[in-house]
Amino acid sequence: MSSSAEIISVGTELLLGNILNSNAQFIAQQLAQLGIPHYYQTVVGDNPDRLKRAIAVASERSQILIFTGGLGPTPDDLTTETIADFFNAPLVENSEVVADITQKFAQRGREMTDNNRKQALVPQGAEILYNPVGSAPGIIWQPRSGVTILTFPGVPTEMKEMWRQIAVPYLKSQGWGQEIIVSRILKFWGLAESSLADKVADFFDLQNPTVAPYANFGEVKLRISAKAPSEEAAYQIIAPVEEQLRQIGGLDCYGSDEDTIASVIGELLTITQTTLSVAESCTGGGLGQMLTSVSGSSRYFWGGVISYDNSVKQNLLGVDPEALAQHGAVSAIVAQQMAVGIRSRLNTTWGISITGVAGPDGGTEIKPVGLVYIGLAGPDDQVTSFAHQFGERGREWVRHVSACSAIDHLRRKLLSDPLIYE
Repeated sequence: MSSSAEIISVGTELLLGNILNSNAQFIAQQLAQLGIPHYYQTVVGDNPDRLKRAIAVASERSQILIFTGGLGPTPDDLTTETIADFFNAPLVENSEVVADITQKFAQRGREMTDNNRKQALVPQGAEILYNPVGSAPGIIWQPRSGVTILTFPGVPTEMKEMWRQIAVPYLKSQGWGQEIIVSRILKFWGLAESSLADKVADFFDLQNPTVAPYANFGEVKLRISAKAPSEEAAYQIIAPVEEQLRQIGGLDCYGSDEDTIASVIGELLTITQTTLSVAESCTGGGLGQMLTSVSGSSRYFWGGVISYDNSVKQNLLGVDPEALAQHGAVSAIVAQQMAVGIRSRLNTTWGISITGVAGPDGGTEIKPVGLVYIGLAGPDDQVTSFAHQFGERGREWVRHVSACSAIDHLRRKLLSDPLIYE
């Protein structure tokens, strides 16, 4: 049996997707902070037979079983009694829990009903994990050697308070939490997950720290995780590996942890004391929204134009009607003229433009859905364009990766041009 924890979330509403399982995310993060290994999560509906099967599997592979949900007073709240039944333990009524629930109801001007007494039934020998907020207590129980069970209500606010006030001190008193797990997330843009994985494949065999790749909405990430007695010691383990991975990633690595591609470009524009304006077509303001989501963006972002119709491209941005007629709105020359036009009219250092076919309609054989041109205009009449084929992966996908890629082109320009970056 591995020395690890396992999270079992109980509730049919989770399986139906009615609510997000934020409890599992919170507990997983907390386990990492305590340095407790965590290899499995299970979601099971309000069914005692299926819950017993989940307990049978979990209790053979993990030492700490953490349950959330199913502790309420209604008939479908079966977690406590199912756990007791699985381990052949009788349920006994805890008088202190009855008194606690009664008092809480009285404080709210309500009378406790009989079904609430169900929440005072706990397996014989179990300790109470008191709920300072709600009426549903949890338990701390060792039903057999090598297995510790903690149960929490499904209400996130109640679960979090119980975790912090009682569970964490208990786990530490039992010898858990002597080390912590710390992670650093490196973020990359402009390459596929498979390409990055191939470049850094040798790092995937490391044991401490560990390195793992994953992708999300066009972005690729490398998670570096280290286990150590302190956060400082963990980051010392991470540091040399992080440095090597950044060198391998080069300009593709744009930041880490809480960085976004918009916050990074904001820092670069601030450092270089330069300004930016944008002209958007298919992204419909998404690029401007992304830039202004960063606090303090007014220092470097002047504004933009949503030039969805060709008349706006002509009248506000100065795009040549002949270029539109000959090449179409989705073309390199129009992207360049849009970028030059917005830069000139808003008098900024840089101008970015986006024009493309976001789909799902509007594509042709020559200009299919996912084709996007990005224009970049800068000092000394610099102007260029970049063609991308983002594929038919959905309208929001195309719009999002177009905005990110536009920012990324400016980021690379600022970092690779020593005359500008000085």
